[in-house]
Amino acid sequence: MPILPHITDARALADADHLIATFGSEAGAQAAERAERSRDVGNSVRFCHWRQIERLIDLLAAERPVGMVH
Repeated sequence: MPILPHITDARALADADHLIATFGSEAGAQAAERAERSRDVGNSVRFCHWRQIERLIDLLAAERPVGMVH
């Protein structure tokens, strides 16, 4: 089972939406790249944010339900 993202606020959804609209199927890779850049400059908060966005994009792109289905 994949790691589910922690969505802290509407900004996370807006960032994911922006990357998907701009980069399409490469949106997850763009989020990962932004996470790496943040880590490289020592910004752990933004690193974690972009990792969560990457997970969220993967979840939104899934063709099947992920996690518990009630």
